[in-house]
Amino acid sequence: MALSIYEASIPVFIRAFGNLEAILDKAVAQSAADGIDPQSLVDARLAADMLPLAGQIQRASDTAKGAGARLSGLDNPSFADTETSFAELKARIQRTVEFLKAIPPEALDGSESRTISMRNGAVQLDGKAFLLRHALPNFFFHVTTAYDILRHKGIAVGKADYLGKID
Repeated sequence: MALSIYEASIPVFIRAFGNLEAILDKAVAQSAADGIDPQSLVDARLAADMLPLAGQIQRASDTAKGAGARLSGLDNPSFADTETSFAELKARIQRTVEFLKAIPPEALDGSESRTISMRNGAVQLDGKAFLLRHALPNFFFHVTTAYDILRHKGIAVGKADYLGKID
């Protein structure tokens, strides 16, 4: 049986968010143990022209829920970008995962050939190209950057944390 668009997207997003939540938990625990101001981590960025940790998680959320919505034909829930704490960022991740889990697999049937419009219609891709060339790379860019920010700030996370348990 061929790999479905659903299998290549929704469970992948959900798994990565679970790993990201575990990384955030480690950051909270280590910041408390080491006397690091958690706000300094939420506001940290790799470069001046890059989004801070909060922005990276918000963009990962937007990308995942937007991909799920576009590929399924469902409405994309709007989340305000107001998160300023680890608790709020984790709640954002949880709301995103709840939305993704509510998408029935069959809603993505045939989405590989569905036309997906981006940038106000200026870019149009079929669902397969949208997922493989835009949504997944963009999502993992932001998840990886969130990980990198925390690692750069001294949080003791490694590749195994990023990848999570292999089931």
